Amino acid sequence: MSLTDRIAQGLASGWKVTDGATLTENQTHEADVVVVGTGAGGGTTAEILAKSGLSVILVEEGRLYYQKDFKMDELTSYANLYQEGMSRVTKDGAIAILQGRCVGGSTTVNWTSSFRTPDETLTYWSEKFGLDNLTPDAMAPWFEGREERHSMAPWQVAPNVNNDVLRQGCEKLGYKWQIIPRNVKGCWNLGYCGVGCPTNAKQGALMTTIPGALDNQARLFHGLRAERLVMNQDRIEHLQASAMNSDGVEPSGVTVTLKARHFVVAASAIGSPGLLLRSEIPDPFRRIGKRSFIHPVNATVAQMPEKVDPFYGAPQSIYSDEFNFKNGVNGPVGFKLEVPPLHPAMSSGVIPGHGRAQIDAMTGLPWTQSVLALIRDGFHPESPGGTVSIRDDGSPMLDYPVTDYLWKGLREAFYTMAEIQFAAGAKKVRLVHLDSDWYDNWADAKTAIANIAMEPHRVRLFTAHQMGGCGMGSDPENSVVNGFGEHHHVSNLSVHDASIFPTSIGANPQLSVYALAARNSSRLAHRLGR
Repeated sequence: MSLTDRIAQGLASGWKVTDGATLTENQTHEADVVVVGTGAGGGTTAEILAKSGLSVILVEEGRLYYQKDFKMDELTSYANLYQEGMSRVTKDGAIAILQGRCVGGSTTVNWTSSFRTPDETLTYWSEKFGLDNLTPDAMAPWFEGREERHSMAPWQVAPNVNNDVLRQGCEKLGYKWQIIPRNVKGCWNLGYCGVGCPTNAKQGALMTTIPGALDNQARLFHGLRAERLVMNQDRIEHLQASAMNSDGVEPSGVTVTLKARHFVVAASAIGSPGLLLRSEIPDPFRRIGKRSFIHPVNATVAQMPEKVDPFYGAPQSIYSDEFNFKNGVNGPVGFKLEVPPLHPAMSSGVIPGHGRAQIDAMTGLPWTQSVLALIRDGFHPESPGGTVSIRDDGSPMLDYPVTDYLWKGLREAFYTMAEIQFAAGAKKVRLVHLDSDWYDNWADAKTAIANIAMEPHRVRLFTAHQMGGCGMGSDPENSVVNGFGEHHHVSNLSVHDASIFPTSIGANPQLSVYALAARNSSRLAHRLGR
């Protein structure tokens, strides 16, 4: 074991880390604060609270994986590091959900893109939801603090070809483009960010705030599923949790009871509403799990004349916001343009076709380029989002109907992405859509896009960004928490993750979660201070 690794060092030095799979009998533990989830929100919260002198217990359903486990191997990584082994989908199966399930949460497997919440979004929130403290000026210092904590800066290395095609196409068509800030330090530019960073360059929660919390006497239980928060009058008395077997899938039958003065839920925009619903937390206006947003993503792929090798190099380094707020905040759908990396296993599940068609498509992978659109949902009456509910076994599920308003935006995005790829010299382009052919020129593609069916299971849709479901607002009738993530009806409950966003944000969400969690945890530390 390499003792140069931050996690290996900490474990050797006596960090208080417990693998739920090793527990053989029921037990009870107590702290000032229990934090459920170890991603962007949970890690930030735990570090700030622990550094302020409070005792903290961190609870993570996934397992602790770190450098020794990150072997740039897609198949084992997707199975181990993602929710439902990367097979999580919406209720109707029409939208694939990419979401981390490990210590560090999605920050362990994301592609490192680090954007501030757009000013337009913050202004909309402050005006529409009574969140006066969330103006761009008020949030700026919190963004700055987290950019420093997570080593976020525009990527200095030349983009890989996959990303550079987006730049070239935008330049030809006169669309603005910019360089993506990334949360990395000493990055080797390998391109395998989505399966856990093998060089510890990615400055997600796993390399920053989780070690920071553990260095300050926080205790971590991994392989421990938060089942329900148990109320006593208007307060939560304890969290009941189930230890998981070493496969991470089935509970072992051992129960862990965690008592605290305060509980912070940071289990993701699917997990947090799920936990609150399972716990039957007071919800007089039935807001928990409502208005869940995902930035629905569609994509096009192109065959380029030169080699792209879309599996190497920083996964995302170029973006375009030309169309994000072009029609105002709440006009027709806005979308952000980025590029996905294309690794063989993921690509074979994404690029349409079976049998010989798929073999041909995958043979061309080294010459394949892709563009994706993040659809900005939640800002328009015809984009009300989806609903998180719980299945019979208690697991959370997202139902996300795609409205005509969103389909219109997705079609617009197809036009834009295909045009950009042809402008950058693509030999042929196809939509990630079951009915799409390869199109040899922009005119044919344009005609096809105008006529292709925009419906679930025909268009391949994805999300790596889950938001909402415990929305914040000043009015308890249409929100779950206030502007500081404090629950409207339960005095010792806070929510510190993307579930508190009242809409989507129109950008990759990790920095928004880090900043809000830092701000809200600093206030909570002050409140709970001895």
